[in-house]
Amino acid sequence: MNYFSTRDTSLRLSSAEAIVRGLSKDGGLFCPESIPKFTDEEKAFLISASYQKRAALVLGKFLTDFSEEELISFAEKAYSSEKFDTEAVAPVHMLEKNLGILELWHGPTCAFKDMALQMLPYLLSSSLKKTGEKRTASILVATSGDTGKAALEGFADVEGTKIAVFYPKDGVSKIQERQMTTQSGENVYVSSVVGNFDDVQSAMKEIFSDEEIRGKASENGCIFSSANSINWGRAVPQIAYYVSGYFDLLKNGAISEDDEINVCVPTGNFGNILAAFYAREMGIPIKKFICASNSNNVLTDFFKDGKYDKNRQFHVTASPAMDILVSSNLERLIFNMSGNDDKTVRKYMSKLQSDGAYTVSAEIFSRISDLFYGGCCDDVKTLKTISDVFSEHNYLIDTHTAVAVNVYKKYAEETQDGAVTLLASTASPFKFADSVLSALGIDISSGGEELLEILSKTTKQKVPAPLASIFEKEERFLNTANREDLADVVLKFTEGTV
Repeated sequence: MNYFSTRDTSLRLSSAEAIVRGLSKDGGLFCPESIPKFTDEEKAFLISASYQKRAALVLGKFLTDFSEEELISFAEKAYSSEKFDTEAVAPVHMLEKNLGILELWHGPTCAFKDMALQMLPYLLSSSLKKTGEKRTASILVATSGDTGKAALEGFADVEGTKIAVFYPKDGVSKIQERQMTTQSGENVYVSSVVGNFDDVQSAMKEIFSDEEIRGKASENGCIFSSANSINWGRAVPQIAYYVSGYFDLLKNGAISEDDEINVCVPTGNFGNILAAFYAREMGIPIKKFICASNSNNVLTDFFKDGKYDKNRQFHVTASPAMDILVSSNLERLIFNMSGNDDKTVRKYMSKLQSDGAYTVSAEIFSRISDLFYGGCCDDVKTLKTISDVFSEHNYLIDTHTAVAVNVYKKYAEETQDGAVTLLASTASPFKFADSVLSALGIDISSGGEELLEILSKTTKQKVPAPLASIFEKEERFLNTANREDLADVVLKFTEGTV
């Protein structure tokens, strides 16, 4: 299996090379030259297989540079009982007869990013060896909250790597920020950035594609790589949990073999829902993708008329991981829907950079709209949804999951589609304790560590172990940078002088 850039299909790389590079020099994202299908024998195996074996099988279909033994070993280490608090790793909780909640927050940082970022360090370390790369992989991460901590946790003290995480100042929850600023490890660096997530993400992309900066980093013995979902090594493990969720529904009798399901995902950067799309292309019978956004509803509008327009007000919301106006992974979907037409993708991405907007062709939009539904939910409705779900089901959800539940309900009412839906729950509600407590009508004036205890007592649920001690740890990183200074910060990072 080879990989090419969404903006240049003449470029061919192995899976290991694509993982090491992270982002193509032309600014494009690496995609597989074809999407592998499950055989009937593999489907029969997946029904009763453990999560680790399911993940290894999915990865093996795409990452042909790796042996089956390697991938099984990686999966057993990444999804071990020492890291995940449930044997199922990503269990499905049936909230209602037709709604299964895919719980993706049982890992060490209590967010869905663990599902990929516990695997990526093994894939990247091995890829460095397979490609003969001797330089240190300097991993640059732009985060809207959860990716940063999950990447730091995964790569801390991993040989041959160092990692720098940048997040928008005042744009993440207090608990998310504390998780990052207290991170241990000799090879880690964290800084806030004045601006929003799109400012941080665009700066990172510019650094990746700047030949002069890459050259200086190489002189410092470093090669840039990414742990964001633009890296295929981060994207492919996410496919596994949708595959696993479907087979859990089948195994538990929620669906039969002939049933199609829907998938509902709260998303900002589009990587999480794109993984579900790839699962469909592999043979998982998914009928509709319900894309849930918060007040930053650029994707909702795109799925209505095919115009992607980031020229709008940016909202800071109760679901900060979705506070994004440039959804990078949408480029991969458009590439697929255009028949892998790199010329068309280059045109659209050039328009996005110059005008802040582009409109896909009627043909591409027709293909997309057949599969995707977009909906959005503001903070008021988000908090009401948390309250309603807890009141009706005694089940606690975070703000991002609440956005998805609200949009799912809206979709079901509008379409009368009664298909069983697998809904991605992306974070522990304790990561957003202030907003969840507000939703439940509890005073949050105390702030900080007390909020975790108050939420625990109010809901009679235990604070997840990884969060229980973060306020006891000393903050190591209290740095703040301006967007225009990030290139200098990154180069100092490669020098080891920050």
